[in-house]
Amino acid sequence: VNEVIECERILADKLQSNVLTVEQIGNHVAQSGGKRLRPLLVSLGARCISNDYDPKRIHNIGACVEMIHMATLIHDDVIDGAPTRRGRPTPHQVWGTTEAILTGDVLLAKAMEILAADGDLDIIRSISSAVVDLAEGEVRELETRGNFDLPETEHLNILQRKTATFMACCCMAGAIVAGAKPELRHALWSYGNSLGMAFQIADDLLDFLGDDAKTGKVRATDFRDGCATLPLILLRNELAEDESTFVRNKFGNGMHDSDLETISKWMEEKGAFAKSRSAAAAYAQSSLDALDAVPDSQAKKLLASLAEFVVQREA
Repeated sequence: VNEVIECERILADKLQSNVLTVEQIGNHVAQSGGKRLRPLLVSLGARCISNDYDPKRIHNIGACVEMIHMATLIHDDVIDGAPTRRGRPTPHQVWGTTEAILTGDVLLAKAMEILAADGDLDIIRSISSAVVDLAEGEVRELETRGNFDLPETEHLNILQRKTATFMACCCMAGAIVAGAKPELRHALWSYGNSLGMAFQIADDLLDFLGDDAKTGKVRATDFRDGCATLPLILLRNELAEDESTFVRNKFGNGMHDSDLETISKWMEEKGAFAKSRSAAAAYAQSSLDALDAVPDSQAKKLLASLAEFVVQREA
């Protein structure tokens, strides 16, 4: 999509800084090969409604949401102590923890600057509210770290807040720029919300099943960090007492590759992976259902394809 290419140009411009460290870290993250999914959702959200909108606003809002996403990745990697992301060293490994955190803060501030310049109160309210949700979701996830018995409803609520709401508001922001009526704004918000849930559950599956070379991170990072995700939650009730004790003792306590193979084998044999895939597929279907209210267009077809892509991706 040409608009995502244009958004990339604006992003490069906004990442310039007279503070060298800010510019270096910003460019390092921007060039790490992200999917640019959120700017794409802004663009397609607009195109679903009309071709009569100001493309410059879409480019700017796309750059804004990508900078927010980049800031959260920088902060996440510090929290997790992650050495790499997408196969490249993380900013805190190269420039230092304090430098990485403060640069993440600068990116958030620059994103707010873009919103202020755009000046649309509906979009400002929507994105700022989603960022609060995202940040509180991350804190809630930290609060539950180490809780092997985390309830499924609580886990899904965390996913909703830290991933789904932001994707929903990206879709809706594009729709607002294109002048969508409330029911179409809501339909695209619902699409993005379900897409975000499908995306995150697929991510949790990849954490156990992904190829390190493709995902760019160590397998079972969440489990190693004591973070309960859907495959583990769905495995717990299927385990015999001795198996449960084994998994509980490994959770967040350091784990050999042989332990991971054992646990992954149980997840496969006892249906935890299959049920997680079904959950992701159900959310993907919900996102497709939400599109029923949206008029047919090439953009709508692309959104439908995205819903299929997020559950089938390998990285």
